[in-house]
Amino acid sequence: MLHTALATGAALALAAAPASAQLVSASDPQAIKAIVESHGWPATLVQKDGEDPYIESNRNGLKFLVLFMNCTEGKNCRTLQYYMGFSDAKDTPLEKLNQWNREKRFARAYRDEAGDPVLEMDIDVDFAGIPKENISETFNTWASLMDAYHEYLFES
Repeated sequence: MLHTALATGAALALAAAPASAQLVSASDPQAIKAIVESHGWPATLVQKDGEDPYIESNRNGLKFLVLFMNCTEGKNCRTLQYYMGFSDAKDTPLEKLNQWNREKRFARAYRDEAGDPVLEMDIDVDFAGIPKENISETFNTWASLMDAYHEYLFES
C-alpha cells in the first residue's frame, strides 16, 4: 500500500511538472526563434535548401546571428553559435582581442577573414536538448557580452 501511494505521488509530481521545463534543441529553429523574440528582439529565420539555418537579429542596434551548427544537410542541428562582428573596428589591435579572451568567460573574440573583430559564443544543445529557460538565459549572457564587447572595442 505504501509503495502504491509513493508511486502514485511520484506519477502525480511528474504529471504536474511545469510546462516551463520544456526541452528545446537546435533541431527546432522555430523554437529558438521564439526564444529570441521573447526577449523583445526581432528574429528572421533564414533557411535555404542544403544550407544550415540561421537567425538574423539585433538588440539595441547591435546586429547578431544565431547560427545552427553541426547539422545534417541543413537539418537536425545539434549546436548553436551566437555571432557578431564589427567592420568599423578593423584597427583594433590583436593584443586587445587577446586581452578580452584572457579576462572574459563564455565568448571568444578574434579577427575574421576580413579583419573584422568578432565575438562568438557556442551553445551545446545536443541530445534531447536543454530546458527552454536555460537557452533563454544564454541569450541574457549573450546580451551582456555584446554590450561589453561593443563598449570594449569603441572605448576612448
